[in-house]
Amino acid sequence: MAKLTRQEMSDAVSGLGWRFVLGQVRATVPVHTLAQGAEVATWIASGDVTIDLRATEVLLATRDVELAAQITKTLREHGFDTVPGPVQALELAIDAIDIDAIRPFWKAALAYNDDDDGALSDPSGQGPAVWFQQMEVPRPQRNRIHFDISVPHDVARARIDAALAAGGTLVSDKAAPAFWVLSDVEGNEICVCTWQGRD
Repeated sequence: MAKLTRQEMSDAVSGLGWRFVLGQVRATVPVHTLAQGAEVATWIASGDVTIDLRATEVLLATRDVELAAQITKTLREHGFDTVPGPVQALELAIDAIDIDAIRPFWKAALAYNDDDDGALSDPSGQGPAVWFQQMEVPRPQRNRIHFDISVPHDVARARIDAALAAGGTLVSDKAAPAFWVLSDVEGNEICVCTWQGRD
């Protein structure tokens, strides 16, 4: 099967209660008890799906939109449904002149694994991914570490507006809608990212 574009992945799950964020489709299944959540998890625990079981919800993530559709069908047959919960994915970005020189340090210090795209990931799936942004020359008076928060494309504007209302500053929207750069009053930066503008 041909690899889907970000737009195709988003479109494929838009009516199923899933949201496309940072290379995966994600959804929430509301439950009333942990035992009920465990039962829900047993119905869908196959294929390439990450299941995060909580007392009042089961969080799901997969890169396979066909699997997402099948999971939704299975859940509906049992009287449950997927809803587009408040999904997001946090990444930490480190600016570096020599990525190869600093990457082993971060890998060891965090006890993270190598990813195919050059990023590092938490083997337990609990911590945010860490990726490295190539710099050509040092940039004085600029943070070398910043946050990337990936949100559904139709949530970005509200997230940006809330950050600006809380005292933030829009540093750049040149790359929007792929990402907007915001900073706090001391210049610490975060990029609010979406899948749009990246295909």
